[in-house]
Amino acid sequence: MQSSKFAAAGALLAALLFGLPVSAAPRNVIIFVADGLRSHSVTPETAPALAAVRRDGVDFANSHSLYPTVTTPNSSAIATGHLLADTGDFGNNIFVDKPFPPPFGSALAGIEDDDMQAQMNGRYEGNYLGEMTLLQAARAKGFATAAIGKHGPTALQDVTSRDGLGTIEIDDDTGGRDGGHGIPLRPEITAALKAAGLENLPPDRGLNAGGGAYNMPGPLVANVEQQNWLVGVATKVLLPRFKAEGKPFVLVFWSRDPDGTQHNEGDSLNELTPGINGPTSKAAIRNASNDLQALRDSLKALGLEDNTDIVVTADHGFSTMSRQSPGSAAAKFAYRDVKPGFLPQGFLDIDMARALKLPLNDAAGFLIRPEKGSYPKRGSLLGRDPKHPQIAIAPNGGTNLIYLPGLNAKTLAPKVVRFLTGQDYVGAIFVNDALGDISGALPMSKIGLIGSARTPQPSIVVSFKSWSTGCADPEMCGVEIADSGQQQGQGIHGSFGRQDTHNFMAAIGPDFKTGFVDPAPVSNADWAHTLAHILGLELKPRGHALGRVMTEALTDGGAAPEFHAVTVRSEPAANGFITVLNAQEAGGETYFDAAGMPGRTLGLKP
Repeated sequence: MQSSKFAAAGALLAALLFGLPVSAAPRNVIIFVADGLRSHSVTPETAPALAAVRRDGVDFANSHSLYPTVTTPNSSAIATGHLLADTGDFGNNIFVDKPFPPPFGSALAGIEDDDMQAQMNGRYEGNYLGEMTLLQAARAKGFATAAIGKHGPTALQDVTSRDGLGTIEIDDDTGGRDGGHGIPLRPEITAALKAAGLENLPPDRGLNAGGGAYNMPGPLVANVEQQNWLVGVATKVLLPRFKAEGKPFVLVFWSRDPDGTQHNEGDSLNELTPGINGPTSKAAIRNASNDLQALRDSLKALGLEDNTDIVVTADHGFSTMSRQSPGSAAAKFAYRDVKPGFLPQGFLDIDMARALKLPLNDAAGFLIRPEKGSYPKRGSLLGRDPKHPQIAIAPNGGTNLIYLPGLNAKTLAPKVVRFLTGQDYVGAIFVNDALGDISGALPMSKIGLIGSARTPQPSIVVSFKSWSTGCADPEMCGVEIADSGQQQGQGIHGSFGRQDTHNFMAAIGPDFKTGFVDPAPVSNADWAHTLAHILGLELKPRGHALGRVMTEALTDGGAAPEFHAVTVRSEPAANGFITVLNAQEAGGETYFDAAGMPGRTLGLKP
């Protein structure tokens, strides 16, 4: 009786505080991100908790990752509800014109990193995304907010709150685990960790770390120990704290699995099958599913289940990586740590530098000579003066971002595109609208990359070739060429194939319909607006490239909006290369399925 009186008093106080009817206490929200989870990889056998949310709540069957299909672009969309045109988070690696000071020391910025995000904020008006995040809006309205999980995308969820005093941010770099400074913990959180019997720093990935080598398989276990610690923090510290505070909360839990394990798995060294469909990757999917179940169990035990909405999403899908290209000059050289005949990292950079007769420098400005066995690993700066490159290339797995920062960009762009159309590993080409129409390529505005971004826009975006190994479900056996450090047979993503754009999305809770399969297209840019609508929050936009409220999925919503397919084709290049874009339009928004040259892009309908 006593506890029910306290609960009623808390509900009354919350109603007065948030301006709601006494009968309608503010909702809680958990955003669970299963990094790299393919929509079709979730089954009741492999991932029972994930499958249960999809079965019992809303199944967003027509879901989409934003392109490029890598982590921080989609993290920015989940956080803000904006397309990349506005957030400027065009990739995990981008070019920022001028080098950052040591220890970074390059104009090619890897922003899947807490410390780099702080540098980016310092350069771009205190908020490099330029948009309000859902957690920021919730925090301003009096909600308790926390983000926990994989470093980089976790901190990005409240990108301007980096002192530990606003949103509680705990990731696998807390305390400088990965060599950085990390985001500090409040003393009371440190004390609560100790009281809960948890170490005050996250464990490393143990046997799950490292990707092996070209002649040595990677790990055969999922990232269980590290994620057990993170789940322990959420269930033993954060959720009980929120319960005791009596305030509504928004919690983001960013699971590194299955992404981290799929990248490194040792089931398929130098073989395309089973690729990322072996037992180790399946264990990683189960690991993420178990973590979701632990959160749901904790909500139930704390009496928070009936007033908490849970949304589950993935930043992107996944593919098995191929390092083979019969036409690439880069594959003809011998490298100490690359299987003979396979592509090294930076293969596009090597091939382009040779074709355009430009010196090739790595991200730090050091000359690269592939004939001597060297290759760039973090991007390239092409030209005689690496401080003022003619071309900068930022690698992002299945996509490379190409920047032309010099005054001759309009002259150089057609030459670069002409080179790209002749490479057997190129799938799709997009060119910045400011550079004019170029045959073989589509304008970047067609894929939501031109807007109010504070960061420099790429000049050219190239997606690499993708295909299926021939299984019954092509999305489940997708393969792509990629510029990354993984071995052939390990996991990668980033391309414009449907296997990478088709992420997992589902939701359950008091505000979502039950047993509903949403046929309409949705994307990661729709989450923030839908949740802001549920929570009564205002997201004040600066740009105009926005997602939508998924009203059809809500208990007070109506039918799914009408939608239709759209196909856009470029003019063919002189050699016949063409970029085709498959998209869908719904609710005034455009959703991108696949794009590329027919025959070179998985899931593309020519």
